[in-house]
Parts: sequence; structure tokens; C-alpha cells
Amino acid sequence: MEIVHKADPNELKTMDPNKFTISVNGRKGLTPAESAKLGGSYNIFLQTSLPENVRLYNPDDETFESSQNLFRSIFLRGFAIEILHVYSGPPGIVYKFRHWGYMDAPFKGHAPTGQLIELFGIGTFELDKESNKIIKAEMFFDRGELLGGLVKGESNVASTCPFMK
Repeated sequence: MEIVHKADPNELKTMDPNKFTISVNGRKGLTPAESAKLGGSYNIFLQTSLPENVRLYNPDDETFESSQNLFRSIFLRGFAIEILHVYSGPPGIVYKFRHWGYMDAPFKGHAPTGQLIELFGIGTFELDKESNKIIKAEMFFDRGELLGGLVKGESNVASTCPFMK
């Protein structure tokens, strides 16, 4: 969770900021400095090769602050991460997770549904054998599970009032 809420790599307590890399869905591992340049966690986790005109969320247009504000406003009750199963222990940890919350506010012009939004994935951590700090994290998940749930609500549509046309 540190990587989500801390933009300054020097504030990381569970990770070694000098060795740490994170990769998502097999992409190149990023250092904390590279992650910060991309705008932080949501922008890392939602990277895509989709053409810009079809992106539901465009990490290239978001900053750390704007992405934090957006997702914190959508999930007013929080967006929890739950470890469902741990397959192996230190120094190489493999686990299955569920990230979930309720859509309480609009997303990019789509009305809130109040529905449960969740995504499932697999993650790995590699720990430094001496410090027990995380030096490598890999996450594998379908970003569409999150984004698809956020666009289920009605989108901004033209008014049906004859005087507003």
C-alpha cells in the first residue's frame, strides 16, 4: 500500500528505495523514481497500449495528485486490498489478491452505480535476504475488471427535455 499513497521514495518503509522495482503485467520493472515520473501508483497499474482515443483512463494525462483525487473520490468507503492466498513464503512470496470497493461517485462522466467493483490478480514480492525489505514486486491482473465496472453507470447524455435541445 505504500507505493499507492507515498509519492516520495524516501518515505518507503517496507521497500528498499535503492533496489526496488515494480512491474505490472510483464512490463519493464520501474524504480521508485521512474514510477514517480509516471505519476505514481494508479498510473503505473493502469498503463496500457490502447490507442489514446479509446482509453477509459489515460495515465498519460494524469498526475499523482489527479489520480489520487479521482480514485479516492470514486471509492468513498475505501478500495481495499485483500490477500486471498499465499502460495510461497520469503524470500520469494507469491500471492493471490482481490482489490475491491463500492463506486460511490462518478468516473469520467459515468454515473455512480453503488455496485461492488473488484479485480483479482496474482502478485510476487522478492525480499532482500538481509533487510527483509521488498526489492521487487510484480503484479498481474486485468485492468479491464476495474475500468469496466467504473463505466457501467449511465454516461453524460443529452437532455430529453424539448426546451434543452
